[in-house]
Amino acid sequence: QVQLVESGGGLVQAGGSLRLSCAASGGTFGSYGMGWFRQAPGKEREFVIAINWSGSISYIESVKGRFTISRDNAKNTVYLQMNSLRPEDTAIYYCAASTLAAGTYNYWGQGTQVTVSS
Repeated sequence: QVQLVESGGGLVQAGGSLRLSCAASGGTFGSYGMGWFRQAPGKEREFVIAINWSGSISYIESVKGRFTISRDNAKNTVYLQMNSLRPEDTAIYYCAASTLAAGTYNYWGQGTQVTVSS
């Protein structure tokens, strides 16, 4: 069983930065794919960015050059550095872990609110 706990959300002005953290417990963190998803009010949850066990990164176009994901396997933690934030980045951000060979995300955190004011 894997437990994920996000932290670091908050209120920031447009153009500002935030760093989210996701601490994992249980299992072998270094072998997991880790991802960040977000859900804005009235919208479906969407994939944002992910990093696999080897460090390969994937992301959506709208965060290219602004968001960075990294992982510290010694601390069982994945980070999401968000720069040049925009009001449209406002959402609940969820950390997720993929422990399955198929790459499906099967463990989720409780989410952390990010609000970007204009």
